[in-house]
Amino acid sequence: MNAEKIALITDSTCDLPDELLQKLNAWMLPLKIIYKDRIFADRLEIKPQEVYNNFSREVPTTSQPSPEETRSLFEKLYARGFTHAIAIHISSGLSGTYETVKMVAGQFNKMMVEVIDSKALSLALGFLVQEASQCIQSGLCFENVIARVRKLQKNVKVYFVVKTLEYLKKGGRIGYVEGTLGQILDIKPIISINDEGKYYSFCKARGRRKSISKMVDILREQAAGKRINLAVAHGDAREEAESLLDRILNMKDLKVNEAMFSQLSPVMVVHTGPGLIGLAFHEVTEAGTGK
Repeated sequence: MNAEKIALITDSTCDLPDELLQKLNAWMLPLKIIYKDRIFADRLEIKPQEVYNNFSREVPTTSQPSPEETRSLFEKLYARGFTHAIAIHISSGLSGTYETVKMVAGQFNKMMVEVIDSKALSLALGFLVQEASQCIQSGLCFENVIARVRKLQKNVKVYFVVKTLEYLKKGGRIGYVEGTLGQILDIKPIISINDEGKYYSFCKARGRRKSISKMVDILREQAAGKRINLAVAHGDAREEAESLLDRILNMKDLKVNEAMFSQLSPVMVVHTGPGLIGLAFHEVTEAGTGK
């Protein structure tokens, strides 16, 4: 058991800051941003604001990491002495990344690789990456790290609102969200992710302010009196997102253990457009990871 050396892999949609990924010893597979004349590695070669600035000229497409890039990372980790790897990726209902990594892992017999479909995205995926890192660094064995991540996965909740459903429709990521209902009436769906890892309308509210307030109500209903880890993410809506975070942190009936704040990765920006505000959270049930 002590001979295990476990690598941790995620992808660029986890939205964890680069410096935090380094502290977590997590390796990142970047997705791709595809324009007519050039392809960019998500987060490494392009920033979210560049995508927003270009929207009026071209809305790019995206793709998952290639099998070759995935295999190359596995080879690099094996050369560095890793015997095992845990790869945690964006929901298979939203991207082909999980399937690609799973396929390559099945063909790579130099390390034992477990590929986990997070059924999540952004900082909700980030929570799982953090949990895996803490478990690895605390000395848990491969199977126990996997078990801890899968246990947490069942408890992570994610909700978000967008200014328009146009980008989810264009990218084919609309899932079970009612795309035409009430646009004239300014009815906004509060979007979550179901057991298939696809988007659906959790509930609705009229207007942007009420939709953001509705997310706070959902959080209060599901987490009041509990100790939680919280994450707030945004797409070109920093002021509104910061206001939301401050509002939650000042709520007397919530106990926030840790809070994260981040902008979406460029790939996520492509599919949600400007104006997304989202929150993710999970209950903290144990005093320390790995116990």
